[in-house]
Amino acid sequence: MSQTSLTKTSPDEAPPQVAPPGRSSFSRAVRRREARVGLVFVAPMLLLFIVFRFGPTLGAAFLSLTDYRLNGEWQFIGAENYSRLLDDDLFWTSLGVTALYTVFFVPLTVLLSLGTALLLHRTVWARGFFRGVFFLPYVTSIVLAAVIWKWIYEVQDGLLNAVLDVLSLGPVDFLGNEHLVLPSIAVTSAWKGFGYSMLILLAGLQSIPQHVVEAATIDGANGWQRFRWVTLPLLRPVLFFVLVIEAIGSFQVFDQMYVMTAGGPVRSSYSLVYFLYDSGFKFFDFGYASAIGLVLFVVVLIFSLVQRRLIGREAD
Repeated sequence: MSQTSLTKTSPDEAPPQVAPPGRSSFSRAVRRREARVGLVFVAPMLLLFIVFRFGPTLGAAFLSLTDYRLNGEWQFIGAENYSRLLDDDLFWTSLGVTALYTVFFVPLTVLLSLGTALLLHRTVWARGFFRGVFFLPYVTSIVLAAVIWKWIYEVQDGLLNAVLDVLSLGPVDFLGNEHLVLPSIAVTSAWKGFGYSMLILLAGLQSIPQHVVEAATIDGANGWQRFRWVTLPLLRPVLFFVLVIEAIGSFQVFDQMYVMTAGGPVRSSYSLVYFLYDSGFKFFDFGYASAIGLVLFVVVLIFSLVQRRLIGREAD
């Protein structure tokens, strides 16, 4: 008798489970059907993305290699627009203004959003009311916000200078001083847009496990220590997302500068998108404007990748 026939299964050992014939093929068929159904639901948004996002990007890339005029005539000129851009002092000025504005705007917005989110997270009474109040500026028109803040900053009749006059600090030309104009516009933009990031950070705070915070409290951690060693590390992925979207928004700033200062004084608020607007819609140099747009895309991409390397790795 063979050795195999003498082998017996232990009473405590469960017999091996064998999948019924056809079960694996049935599971694959179900997964394929679910994938097709999911694709049907995603298809409208995917189509919109291709038509209104991906398509225009490819079109702009092509236009940047041409000399395209308003009458529809165009000529392929290769990388001439990009070489012209590198020699344009106005391009470097607008890029520097945009970078400096980002330095003012992003930390201010993130700190304001984080502080408000922490306050709302601790407040139980009328939380929904205050959340709506803080989010309200975000849904208002950026042009309306710029007009309001332009009046606030007015030298003669502005609200802020009226308060400074009571304090005998004298009138300050916030929008006419080349050193104060970018911080002033950054304050306007932060007031207008911090509500969106506040809601994202508030959702991140509410997703932190409460037992972790309670354990730190039992161990004797005070409020700052709980925030520094518990809340902030667990909030880092959400914080990284907020930093990226606010940085991208800061590089695309245009409306506030157009309404409040028209790029002045002495082009100290002349952003990269303002430069793109003038090139395309004032001088009708669409090929050159497309090259500026592609450069802006690359700058934002590099900035996002740098943030990902410095912050995002710790957020994973």
